[in-house]
Amino acid sequence: EVQLVESGGGSVQAGGSLRLSCAASGFAVNDGGLAWYRQGPGNECVLVSTIDNDGTVYYADFVEGRFNISRDTAANTVYLQMIRLKPEDTSMYYCAAERTGTFFGGGDCATLANGFDSWGQGTLVTVSS
Repeated sequence: EVQLVESGGGSVQAGGSLRLSCAASGFAVNDGGLAWYRQGPGNECVLVSTIDNDGTVYYADFVEGRFNISRDTAANTVYLQMIRLKPEDTSMYYCAAERTGTFFGGGDCATLANGFDSWGQGTLVTVSS
């Protein structure tokens, strides 16, 4: 069974930084794709960033160079380093694992959660102005 456990969320002021972690079990972080999603209005989730098994990374346009996704194969953990945070980055952030490495740009969070190999419980990021 694949399990993902996110951590690292918290409350920061605008301009601050956070590093989110996604610890995986039952899934090697270099054996497939991992992604970070965040929840928008309603129950819609939007793709933030991905890292493929070959290390190729993707960022949504709204990241604007402020986030960096990386992985530690020894710790079997994927990270999302976020800097210059904005109030609009406030959201629940979810980690997703998918062996095919194919991730949708967004959709209903529950539908996405059921479609991937695994979906974490989320970590809350709050950015105050």
